[in-house]
Amino acid sequence: MAFLVACGAGTTDIDGSSTVFPITEAMVEDWGNSIGGSARLVIGISGTGGGFKKFCSGDTDINDASRPIKPSEVQKCAENGVEFIELPVAIDGLTVGVNPENEFVQCLTIDELHTMWAPESEGKIKRWSQVRPGWPDERMRLYGPGVDSGSFDYFTEAINGEAQSSRGDFTSSERDNVLVVGIAGDRGSLGYFGYSYFVENQDILKMVAIDNGNGCVFPTDQTINDGTYAPLSRPLFIYVSKEAWAEQEVKDFVSYYVSYERAGLLRELGFVPFPKQVHDLVLDRFDRGVTGTIFGGENPQKGTVEEILLANQ
Repeated sequence: MAFLVACGAGTTDIDGSSTVFPITEAMVEDWGNSIGGSARLVIGISGTGGGFKKFCSGDTDINDASRPIKPSEVQKCAENGVEFIELPVAIDGLTVGVNPENEFVQCLTIDELHTMWAPESEGKIKRWSQVRPGWPDERMRLYGPGVDSGSFDYFTEAINGEAQSSRGDFTSSERDNVLVVGIAGDRGSLGYFGYSYFVENQDILKMVAIDNGNGCVFPTDQTINDGTYAPLSRPLFIYVSKEAWAEQEVKDFVSYYVSYERAGLLRELGFVPFPKQVHDLVLDRFDRGVTGTIFGGENPQKGTVEEILLANQ
């Protein structure tokens, strides 16, 4: 998918996460309508992992990512001489949804999600009655992001203890709208995707609360931002190559993208903006062209996004 912002000699190529795609798409259109620019911005969706493959090979300028960069991806970028600037842009809460006709699932524990999605459950846990005694002996069908998706990485690490550790007998897609349509049309279904996709489709899906040991919590702007919707709330990122950063049109676009003035647009899309101070810290990091990762790699730093940014000014 491509969007022509204005005619010009340069092309800025953006790829990566399907979760972050709606943000980038809206920012491109909003920036073009409000300010204009001199670059052609082309947006694709390859999933976070697929996007990093292109980005670290030097084939794209910006990568949308629904998780931090992995150590192997940092190494690949380094091998190809690709320096990057890591920018948190919003917070998302992975949302678990079922078909609206499902009347018995209101809340799930982390252990129950693990029972559903663990690698050892493949071919064995097929019915709702196997997840919780008292639930009907009906067929359970699972939907989830593809293996190149950052959502898949994040969910499997949070629920199964290791990224990419999952049963394989589920319907997968890199496009969240495919998952939404599948769950909406399948009475015995359950799946997960970004919070924004539930907000867009809440008339055809039913949200499930998550109990991490402290009671059942639904994802909302407040619970995602304050950390009570754990462990399925997460920051979203864009990664900008240092080479692209040197281009003024890229600087103009990304500065527009990460500024707090876009908070209203993020809310309209179903994402949770950071407090103003965090957006200001991100913008300062971009303006100074600070390269490398503080959220991913071999030694990801712990704490809230604000705490990590403050510690690395």
